[in-house]
This record gives sequence, C-alpha cells and structure tokens, in this order.
Amino acid sequence: MRFQFYDESLDQVPKLSVDGTVGNSIHFSHWEGNETPAEVRADTSTEIALNLVAAPNRLELTRGIELVTNNHFDTDGVLSVWTVLTGERALELRDKLIPAAEAGDFNEFKNENAVRASIVIQGAEQASATNDTVSPLARQLFGEGYIDDASCYELVLPRVEHVLTNTDEYEPLWREGWGQIAAAMESFARGTSRVEEQGDSHFSLVTLAPEIFSVTGFNPTRHAAPYMAIAHHARGQLFLIATPVKGGWFYRIDYPYYSWAETVQRPRIQRRNLGRLLNWLNELERVPEGSWQTNQSEMTSAAKFLDANGLLTPSTLSPDVVSEAMVRHITGDSETVLAKSTGTSSTHA
Repeated sequence: MRFQFYDESLDQVPKLSVDGTVGNSIHFSHWEGNETPAEVRADTSTEIALNLVAAPNRLELTRGIELVTNNHFDTDGVLSVWTVLTGERALELRDKLIPAAEAGDFNEFKNENAVRASIVIQGAEQASATNDTVSPLARQLFGEGYIDDASCYELVLPRVEHVLTNTDEYEPLWREGWGQIAAAMESFARGTSRVEEQGDSHFSLVTLAPEIFSVTGFNPTRHAAPYMAIAHHARGQLFLIATPVKGGWFYRIDYPYYSWAETVQRPRIQRRNLGRLLNWLNELERVPEGSWQTNQSEMTSAAKFLDANGLLTPSTLSPDVVSEAMVRHITGDSETVLAKSTGTSSTHA
C-alpha cells in the first residue's frame, strides 16, 4: 500500500478513498454520501479502516488497489490512512486509535491520552472558527513557513505509533490545548457549568460558566464552543448553549458534534428547520442591535444570536424562556410560550 494526498492528477486513477470521499475510488469513509461497503461501516473512518484490515475478504473489498488517498488532514484522516497502510499490525493499537479518532472528529472524551494524541496531530478543539489550525506535530517538524496538508501527512504518518504509545513525550505540543479542555471539564465537575436535559424532547440546555473564558483566554465571540466538555455531559440531539455575560446571555444552538457524519452506532441526527422558532424569538427580543439567525459557520452550528457584524452579542432573554421556546418548537406547540411571554393569546396557525 502507498499513500498520495489527493489532487487532480489522481482523478482517473483507481484508488482507495480513506476518510474523505473522492471520485473514481472505493470509499472507506464516514463522510456524507459515502459508498463504503456495508460490512466494514462504522462511526469513524479509523474504525472503518480497522474493520477493513481485519476483514477476511480484504482483497475483495479493495479489489487489489494499492493506492490510498485522502483530501484533507485531521486526526481521523491520519489514523485511518495509517491503519490501512500498516495492515493487521494496526489492530494491536485499536484501543488507542478509535478514541483518538473520536476525539478529533467528534470532540469526544474517552481518555486523556486519546485527547492529547489528537491535539498533537491536529490541534485543540477550541481553535478559531475562521482559521485552520496547523498540526502542532507537523509544525514542530517542519519549522516556520506555510505547510500544506500533503506535507503534514508526510511528516506525521511515520510518527503515528509513537504519538499513540508515548503521548506524554509530546507534552509541549498538547499542554495548552489540553488546559483549555480540562478547564471546561472541571467547570462541569464543580457544577458551575451544567446541563439540563429537557425530557422527551431530546434537547439539552447547556449553561457555561464564565470562568471557562477568564481562565483559559477562550473567547466565545471568536472561538468555537468547548464541544468536548459539552459532548461528555449532554445527551440531547440539539443543544442550546448559553453563556452569561454583562447585559444578558450569549446564545448558540448546535447539533451534537458527530452529527455531520454518517454513523452506525450513534443515532443519526435530524437537521431541523428552525426558521419559525427564530422568528418567534426575535419577536420576544428587546435588543435592536442583535437578532436570532440561522448560522452554519461551524460544522455543528444551527443558529446564534448575532450582531450586524456576525458576532455573538448579548440577548436579554433568559435561558428558561429560550429553552421553553425550543421545547415547544420541537414538540409542535410553539405558540404557547409566545402568548405567555407577551401576555396575549395567539391564534397563529
């Protein structure tokens, strides 16, 4: 087996598309629209790759093709490519490979070393939502200057096993990112951040503690939410994430992080039309500088309360009001709360 990062020169070449999905290839991927053989499907591409190398009909599944490709760089991509290249010997590291892939692709916390290994490979979960994060390991090996994804693979693939089995040796690369995640996790352990599951509506109200931001330097107006801590505690299929700030609350509505992928064990998440809910919340708002808007700037984001520049801005609505509105929307009784909040009866259809 050999790896080549995908480019147009491979368009007409038969290949194994591992993690990403590209044309004229056999898919071993969890990306939407993949055509991965049913007998090896799994939630992460790394687990799919492990199923492939363990399959007794591996040659039949790969049709004897030796070229492996991927079209992007991240932890799950690196680990799934490495697994296919390594073959059956990779099965010895199954318990390290899958949790690290889940940390990278789903922001899930299975154990500390898995999270730290993923940070070494692709960076921390709280990177800027508008800027790609260069692999800390690739950066260390390459030095200054621009690094493309193909070069990241060349640098990182030979070191995957060592990262997984000697993660502590890479502490300078994971320390800062791990500190941000640990601070968020600790706030839930202390109860200053909390989750309230909203019954049968499969919706979670997540209230984040201000200390997450003051201690770590994480800025909710510029960075993604601390998904790993949220995913570890929330069980809903839709999250209302509320952060208290001076003048009100920052709000964002998100799906579970894994929801972008085609999963087997994790439930498939319905992407909802929130238009009516957002219109209704805007009727309740008393902040002319902001509005509830659909938002897909991040892989999991559904809606946010934003100012004219597209940044989070404080809403005056309390989490209880917004939460009840969402529950009513999900259960199809969205007019009740509006009537209660405005003190009027509603006859809207």
